[in-house]
Amino acid sequence: MKIAVLSGKGGTGKTLVSVNLAAVALDAVYIDCDVEEPNGHLFFQPKDLQKERVTVKLPQADPELCTGCRTCVNFCKFNALAYIKNKLIVFNEVCHSCGGCLLFCPQKAISEKEREIGLIQSGISGNVRVVSGMMNIGEASGVPVIKKLLQDSRKENKNVFIDCPPGSACMVMESIKDVDYCILVAEPTVFGVHNLEMVYELVRLFQKPFGVVLNKCLEEENPAEDFCLQNQITILEKIPFDLELGTMNSNGQIAVRKHPKYKDLFLNLLKTVSKEARHETASDT
Repeated sequence: MKIAVLSGKGGTGKTLVSVNLAAVALDAVYIDCDVEEPNGHLFFQPKDLQKERVTVKLPQADPELCTGCRTCVNFCKFNALAYIKNKLIVFNEVCHSCGGCLLFCPQKAISEKEREIGLIQSGISGNVRVVSGMMNIGEASGVPVIKKLLQDSRKENKNVFIDCPPGSACMVMESIKDVDYCILVAEPTVFGVHNLEMVYELVRLFQKPFGVVLNKCLEEENPAEDFCLQNQITILEKIPFDLELGTMNSNGQIAVRKHPKYKDLFLNLLKTVSKEARHETASDT
Protein backbone atom coordinates (compact mmCIF):
# COMPACT_ATOMS: atom_id res chain seq x y z
CA MET A 1 0.00 0.00 0.00
CA LYS A 2 1.31 3.45 -0.94
CA ILE A 3 0.27 6.29 1.35
CA ALA A 4 1.01 9.95 0.66
CA VAL A 5 1.12 12.49 3.48
CA LEU A 6 0.53 16.08 2.40
CA SER A 7 -0.39 19.50 3.74
CA GLY A 8 -1.08 22.98 2.43
CA LYS A 9 2.09 24.47 3.91
CA GLY A 10 5.27 23.54 5.74
CA GLY A 11 5.35 23.07 9.51
CA THR A 12 1.91 21.48 9.77
CA GLY A 13 3.19 18.10 10.93
CA LYS A 14 3.45 16.26 7.63
CA THR A 15 6.92 14.87 8.32
CA LEU A 16 5.97 14.04 11.93
CA VAL A 17 3.11 11.87 10.67
CA SER A 18 4.93 10.20 7.76
CA VAL A 19 8.12 9.45 9.70
CA ASN A 20 6.31 7.94 12.68
CA LEU A 21 3.91 5.91 10.53
CA ALA A 22 6.86 4.41 8.65
CA ALA A 23 8.70 3.71 11.90
CA VAL A 24 5.73 1.98 13.53
CA ALA A 25 5.04 -0.25 10.50
CA LEU A 26 6.61 -3.72 10.58
CA ASP A 27 8.42 -3.31 7.28
CA ALA A 28 8.24 -0.03 5.39
CA VAL A 29 9.75 2.36 2.88
CA TYR A 30 9.87 6.08 3.63
CA ILE A 31 10.28 8.35 0.59
CA ASP A 32 10.98 12.04 1.13
CA CYS A 33 9.64 13.86 -1.94
CA ASP A 34 10.16 17.29 -0.41
CA VAL A 35 13.19 17.60 -2.67
CA GLU A 36 13.68 21.33 -2.08
CA GLU A 37 14.27 20.80 1.62
CA PRO A 38 14.27 17.10 2.62
CA ASN A 39 14.46 16.48 6.36
CA GLY A 40 13.17 12.95 6.97
CA HIS A 41 16.72 11.55 6.96
CA LEU A 42 17.54 13.77 9.96
CA PHE A 43 15.07 11.69 12.01
CA PHE A 44 16.00 8.26 10.67
CA GLN A 45 19.79 8.73 10.43
CA PRO A 46 19.98 5.88 7.87
CA LYS A 47 23.05 3.64 7.54
CA ASP A 48 24.68 1.98 4.51
CA LEU A 49 23.99 5.01 2.36
CA GLN A 50 23.88 4.74 -1.40
CA LYS A 51 23.79 7.76 -3.70
CA GLU A 52 22.57 8.12 -7.27
CA ARG A 53 22.76 11.14 -9.55
CA VAL A 54 19.57 12.38 -11.22
CA THR A 55 20.02 13.71 -14.73
CA VAL A 56 17.80 15.07 -17.48
CA LYS A 57 18.39 15.09 -21.23
CA LEU A 58 18.73 18.44 -22.95
CA PRO A 59 18.86 19.12 -26.68
CA GLN A 60 21.91 20.53 -28.44
CA ALA A 61 22.26 21.40 -32.11
CA ASP A 62 25.12 20.64 -34.48
CA PRO A 63 25.78 24.00 -36.21
CA GLU A 64 27.15 22.15 -39.26
CA LEU A 65 23.81 20.40 -39.82
CA CYS A 66 21.32 22.99 -38.54
CA THR A 67 19.78 25.03 -41.39
CA GLY A 68 17.74 27.35 -39.18
CA CYS A 69 14.38 25.97 -40.36
CA ARG A 70 12.91 26.52 -36.86
CA THR A 71 10.87 23.29 -36.94
CA CYS A 72 12.04 22.52 -33.42
CA VAL A 73 11.31 26.07 -32.22
CA ASN A 74 7.76 25.93 -33.56
CA PHE A 75 7.21 22.45 -32.09
CA CYS A 76 8.25 23.33 -28.52
CA LYS A 77 5.18 24.37 -26.51
CA PHE A 78 7.32 25.40 -23.54
CA ASN A 79 9.31 28.04 -25.46
CA ALA A 80 12.53 26.32 -24.48
CA LEU A 81 14.12 26.89 -27.91
CA ALA A 82 14.91 29.99 -29.93
CA TYR A 83 16.86 30.58 -33.11
CA ILE A 84 18.87 33.80 -32.69
CA LYS A 85 21.73 35.11 -34.83
CA ASN A 86 22.03 31.90 -36.82
CA LYS A 87 22.25 29.77 -33.67
CA LEU A 88 19.81 27.51 -31.82
CA ILE A 89 19.52 28.60 -28.18
CA VAL A 90 18.25 26.17 -25.50
CA PHE A 91 16.76 27.54 -22.27
CA ASN A 92 17.61 24.69 -19.89
CA GLU A 93 15.35 25.88 -17.08
CA VAL A 94 12.12 25.52 -19.07
CA CYS A 95 13.02 22.47 -21.17
CA HIS A 96 10.86 19.45 -20.22
CA SER A 97 13.22 16.90 -21.84
CA CYS A 98 10.41 15.49 -24.00
CA GLY A 99 12.71 14.72 -26.93
CA GLY A 100 10.25 16.05 -29.49
CA CYS A 101 12.68 18.50 -31.07
CA LEU A 102 15.11 15.65 -31.73
CA LEU A 103 12.39 13.58 -33.42
CA PHE A 104 11.03 16.40 -35.59
CA CYS A 105 14.30 17.94 -36.78
CA PRO A 106 14.34 17.30 -40.56
CA GLN A 107 18.13 17.67 -40.73
CA LYS A 108 18.82 15.35 -37.77
CA ALA A 109 20.90 18.19 -36.36
CA ILE A 110 19.77 17.78 -32.73
CA SER A 111 21.27 15.37 -30.22
CA GLU A 112 20.91 15.16 -26.45
CA LYS A 113 23.29 15.70 -23.57
CA GLU A 114 22.79 14.88 -19.89
CA ARG A 115 22.71 17.47 -17.13
CA GLU A 116 22.73 16.64 -13.44
CA ILE A 117 19.84 18.24 -11.53
CA GLY A 118 19.82 16.41 -8.22
CA LEU A 119 20.67 13.43 -6.07
CA ILE A 120 18.90 10.44 -4.55
CA GLN A 121 20.16 8.99 -1.29
CA SER A 122 18.94 5.71 0.24
CA GLY A 123 19.80 3.80 3.39
CA ILE A 124 18.42 1.66 6.21
CA SER A 125 17.11 2.70 9.63
CA GLY A 126 15.81 -0.25 11.64
CA ASN A 127 12.71 -1.59 9.89
CA VAL A 128 12.59 1.27 7.37
CA ARG A 129 14.30 1.83 4.05
CA VAL A 130 14.79 5.58 3.80
CA VAL A 131 14.93 7.23 0.38
CA SER A 132 15.45 10.98 -0.02
CA GLY A 133 15.66 13.21 -3.07
CA MET A 134 17.56 16.49 -3.22
CA MET A 135 17.37 18.88 -6.17
CA ASN A 136 20.37 21.06 -6.91
CA ILE A 137 20.22 24.69 -5.82
CA GLY A 138 18.91 26.91 -8.59
CA GLU A 139 16.88 24.27 -10.41
CA ALA A 140 13.45 25.43 -11.57
CA SER A 141 11.58 22.17 -10.86
CA GLY A 142 12.07 19.07 -8.75
CA VAL A 143 9.58 16.96 -10.72
CA PRO A 144 12.28 14.89 -12.52
CA VAL A 145 13.88 14.07 -9.15
CA ILE A 146 10.50 12.97 -7.74
CA LYS A 147 9.80 10.83 -10.81
CA LYS A 148 13.13 9.06 -10.28
CA LEU A 149 12.43 8.69 -6.55
CA LEU A 150 9.10 6.98 -7.14
CA GLN A 151 10.18 4.67 -9.99
CA ASP A 152 11.28 1.82 -7.73
CA SER A 153 8.34 2.24 -5.33
CA ARG A 154 6.03 0.70 -7.93
CA LYS A 155 7.78 -2.64 -7.35
CA GLU A 156 7.60 -2.53 -3.55
CA ASN A 157 5.42 -5.04 -1.69
CA LYS A 158 5.93 -3.16 1.58
CA ASN A 159 4.01 -0.22 2.98
CA VAL A 160 5.36 2.91 1.27
CA PHE A 161 4.98 6.28 3.00
CA ILE A 162 5.53 9.32 0.81
CA ASP A 163 6.38 12.59 2.53
CA CYS A 164 5.12 15.10 -0.06
CA PRO A 165 6.30 18.65 -0.66
CA PRO A 166 4.10 21.31 0.97
CA GLY A 167 1.34 22.99 -1.03
CA SER A 168 -0.52 21.75 -4.08
CA ALA A 169 1.74 22.52 -7.04
CA CYS A 170 3.29 20.27 -9.70
CA MET A 171 5.70 18.46 -7.38
CA VAL A 172 2.84 17.45 -5.08
CA MET A 173 0.79 16.22 -8.05
CA GLU A 174 3.71 14.07 -9.17
CA SER A 175 4.07 12.67 -5.63
CA ILE A 176 0.45 11.51 -5.27
CA LYS A 177 -0.55 10.37 -8.76
CA ASP A 178 0.14 6.66 -8.15
CA VAL A 179 -0.71 6.37 -4.44
CA ASP A 180 -3.49 4.30 -2.89
CA TYR A 181 -4.44 6.73 -0.13
CA CYS A 182 -3.74 10.31 0.95
CA ILE A 183 -3.44 11.66 4.48
CA LEU A 184 -4.05 15.41 4.75
CA VAL A 185 -2.47 17.02 7.81
CA ALA A 186 -4.06 20.21 9.11
CA GLU A 187 -3.68 22.66 11.99
CA PRO A 188 -6.65 23.81 14.14
CA THR A 189 -6.73 27.41 12.92
CA VAL A 190 -8.51 29.54 10.31
CA PHE A 191 -5.28 29.59 8.29
CA GLY A 192 -5.12 25.82 8.74
CA VAL A 193 -8.52 25.55 7.05
CA HIS A 194 -7.27 27.61 4.10
CA ASN A 195 -4.25 25.33 3.68
CA LEU A 196 -6.41 22.22 4.12
CA GLU A 197 -8.76 23.40 1.38
CA MET A 198 -5.86 23.57 -1.08
CA VAL A 199 -4.89 19.91 -0.71
CA TYR A 200 -8.53 18.86 -0.29
CA GLU A 201 -9.31 20.19 -3.78
CA LEU A 202 -6.16 18.53 -5.15
CA VAL A 203 -6.94 15.01 -3.94
CA ARG A 204 -10.53 15.36 -5.13
CA LEU A 205 -9.22 16.41 -8.55
CA PHE A 206 -7.04 13.29 -8.66
CA GLN A 207 -9.95 11.20 -7.28
CA LYS A 208 -7.79 9.81 -4.48
CA PRO A 209 -9.30 8.36 -1.29
CA PHE A 210 -8.24 10.46 1.67
CA GLY A 211 -8.70 11.33 5.29
CA VAL A 212 -7.50 14.10 7.60
CA VAL A 213 -5.16 14.11 10.60
CA LEU A 214 -5.74 17.14 12.81
CA ASN A 215 -2.47 18.09 14.50
CA LYS A 216 -1.73 20.31 17.54
CA CYS A 217 -5.31 20.07 18.77
CA LEU A 218 -6.45 21.98 21.86
CA GLU A 219 -9.70 21.86 23.82
CA GLU A 220 -10.75 25.10 22.15
CA GLU A 221 -12.67 25.67 18.93
CA ASN A 222 -11.15 23.84 15.96
CA PRO A 223 -12.02 25.43 12.57
CA ALA A 224 -10.27 22.60 10.69
CA GLU A 225 -12.45 20.03 12.43
CA ASP A 226 -15.55 22.10 11.60
CA PHE A 227 -14.48 22.15 7.94
CA CYS A 228 -14.14 18.34 7.94
CA LEU A 229 -17.56 17.87 9.52
CA GLN A 230 -19.23 20.30 7.11
CA ASN A 231 -17.73 18.52 4.09
CA GLN A 232 -18.17 14.97 5.49
CA ILE A 233 -14.43 14.33 5.49
CA THR A 234 -13.11 11.40 7.52
CA ILE A 235 -11.03 12.50 10.51
CA LEU A 236 -8.43 9.76 10.94
CA GLU A 237 -6.84 11.05 14.14
CA LYS A 238 -6.64 14.11 16.38
CA ILE A 239 -3.09 14.58 17.68
CA PRO A 240 -3.14 16.79 20.79
CA PHE A 241 -0.91 19.81 21.31
CA ASP A 242 1.84 18.08 23.28
CA LEU A 243 5.03 19.79 24.45
CA GLU A 244 6.85 16.48 24.89
CA LEU A 245 5.98 15.37 21.36
CA GLY A 246 6.93 18.80 19.99
CA THR A 247 10.28 18.70 21.79
CA MET A 248 11.06 15.22 20.43
CA ASN A 249 10.16 16.33 16.93
CA SER A 250 12.24 19.52 17.09
CA ASN A 251 15.21 17.46 18.33
CA GLY A 252 14.95 15.09 15.36
CA GLN A 253 13.73 12.14 17.45
CA ILE A 254 11.21 9.55 16.26
CA ALA A 255 8.48 9.58 18.91
CA VAL A 256 7.30 5.98 18.39
CA ARG A 257 10.82 4.75 19.14
CA LYS A 258 11.02 6.81 22.33
CA HIS A 259 7.71 6.39 24.16
CA PRO A 260 5.03 3.67 24.10
CA LYS A 261 2.11 6.15 24.23
CA TYR A 262 3.19 7.65 20.90
CA LYS A 263 3.75 4.19 19.48
CA ASP A 264 0.15 3.34 20.38
CA LEU A 265 -1.12 6.60 18.85
CA PHE A 266 0.56 6.07 15.48
CA LEU A 267 -0.13 2.34 15.46
CA ASN A 268 -3.84 3.12 15.83
CA LEU A 269 -3.53 5.71 13.06
CA LEU A 270 -1.87 3.15 10.78
CA LYS A 271 -4.64 0.64 11.46
CA THR A 272 -7.30 3.28 10.72
CA VAL A 273 -5.61 4.31 7.48
CA SER A 274 -5.22 0.68 6.38
CA LYS A 275 -8.89 0.02 7.11
CA GLU A 276 -10.00 3.16 5.25
CA ALA A 277 -7.80 2.37 2.25
CA ARG A 278 -9.11 -1.20 2.01
CA HIS A 279 -12.69 0.07 2.30
CA GLU A 280 -12.15 2.62 -0.49
CA THR A 281 -10.51 0.02 -2.70
CA ALA A 282 -13.41 -2.38 -2.15
CA SER A 283 -15.90 0.41 -2.95
CA ASP A 284 -14.15 1.12 -6.26
CA THR A 285 -14.43 -2.51 -7.31
